[in-house]
Amino acid sequence: MTLDEIDHRLLDLVQADAARPLHELGDAIGLSPSAVQRRLTRLRAAGVIRAEVAVLDPETLGAGMTSVILVALIDDDEKHHTGFRERMLAEHRVQHCYSIVGHWDYVVVLLTPDLKANRHLSRRLFDKHVKRFETLPAFEVIKSSQAVPVPGVSRGSGR
Repeated sequence: MTLDEIDHRLLDLVQADAARPLHELGDAIGLSPSAVQRRLTRLRAAGVIRAEVAVLDPETLGAGMTSVILVALIDDDEKHHTGFRERMLAEHRVQHCYSIVGHWDYVVVLLTPDLKANRHLSRRLFDKHVKRFETLPAFEVIKSSQAVPVPGVSRGSGR
């Protein structure tokens, strides 16, 4: 699918606020609400827009501790990797899980209420086929975003 400059600007706007009304989106990019709706429908159908979600405040919901965990598995047995990935996918407190290259096999981001809950969950998640893991509790969230850089759209410090 080929995306033009208007698509890029529209994507940048909806990833900042997917609930923004069509007429406001149209005013911002110079299109009618119906033209905006057609573009959004096309972008959803093509899979460019994968989901539209509400971003919740973790602390308000009792998940105020974010931690980054580095994980190394015992060996490169594909069954161990498959099992690990399935555990990560099944656990709702796992926010992100990345397979990486280097001394570690995975980076996992967990949201838990506190250190005690983090330890308990880590023991359960990282007990099978894990050689070692290192937990790095976040002291302060400086930036947390799912926003994807959109070609041709520059986000300044004012956003």
